[in-house]
Amino acid sequence: MAPVHASRRSALRERLLDAVGPRALLVTDHANIRYLSGFTGSNAILVVGPDARDDVIATDGRYVDQVAHECDDLPAIIDRATLAGVLAALPPGPLCVERGLTVADQEVVAAQRGIPTVAPSIVEELRSIKDVEELDDLACACRVTSVAFEALAGEVRIGMTERQLARRLEQLFGELGAEDRAFPSIIATGRNSAIPHHRADDTVLEEGDLLVVDAGARINGYHADMTRTWILGRDPEAWQADIHPHVLSAQASAIACVEPGRSALEIDAAARTVLRDAGLEERFTHGLGHGVGLEIHEAPSVGPRATGTIHVNMAFTVEPGIYLPGRGGVRIEDTLVVLDAGSRVLTEGVRDLRVVGV
Repeated sequence: MAPVHASRRSALRERLLDAVGPRALLVTDHANIRYLSGFTGSNAILVVGPDARDDVIATDGRYVDQVAHECDDLPAIIDRATLAGVLAALPPGPLCVERGLTVADQEVVAAQRGIPTVAPSIVEELRSIKDVEELDDLACACRVTSVAFEALAGEVRIGMTERQLARRLEQLFGELGAEDRAFPSIIATGRNSAIPHHRADDTVLEEGDLLVVDAGARINGYHADMTRTWILGRDPEAWQADIHPHVLSAQASAIACVEPGRSALEIDAAARTVLRDAGLEERFTHGLGHGVGLEIHEAPSVGPRATGTIHVNMAFTVEPGIYLPGRGGVRIEDTLVVLDAGSRVLTEGVRDLRVVGV
């Protein structure tokens, strides 16, 4: 992967030159460090200089072998006790820093190098457009997630708890080759299904309740995200059967709207309009979607206040929902990638309100 990471640093270098001039960038965000270097350890600083020969990564003694293996194209400074120590080991010259660097650390930089320039979110912008390797990992993570969901649907039983179901789903991810879950799995039944980010607890699955399953597998650092809503043990009641098709139609409308050049706001509006026409827009209480990649939430944001434009090879979720407090909720979510024309959905599986637990 070293040529890939070198290419990414080169693209960053060009953007930095245009944005802030010939300055080195101090990269401290873990996901950005991994994207630009391949390093997966928990403690590092990456410096991307005005020239490729200036690039260097700093970490601590725990990662001597790991950094040599994962970043064999980069010189390494094995001294990460303090930011000041790293700065002292770097060649002289002006620095710029990421927006996420703490005020305290900016003061450390200022004391040794002068007040740093805060760079725009260039790395995050680069990460929003996935390359071939990233799309392969995302597709794999989504495939594992889809297969695990289908297996779980056959294992749901009345009387299980949300927490038991969450642990079983995550076990399935591992059995299918995932390195980990993408995020704490959301298993929400009954009234809990009306809480978009409910934490799985000891609530028991009961016949006739809605069951929202929102989870994803992680492969090589890349996160999948998928949601299905099922009904437990019997055919749905009228109100349950009524709201699910509206969510499904809203999702289909948004996916049909996805194409390069569209604004994220337009895509959100395509889903929201369907729910508004059904008199349910106020029950859709969150944005339509978010980018996925090395983080479960990254650019682009797709929602009613989104400002960006959609480009080829962006990957993001489309996840409309309807939530009726005290009764239950429905959410349907898929991860997709933008193509030259339209999009390709990476998560697969039945989206209907299927009966499980029988």
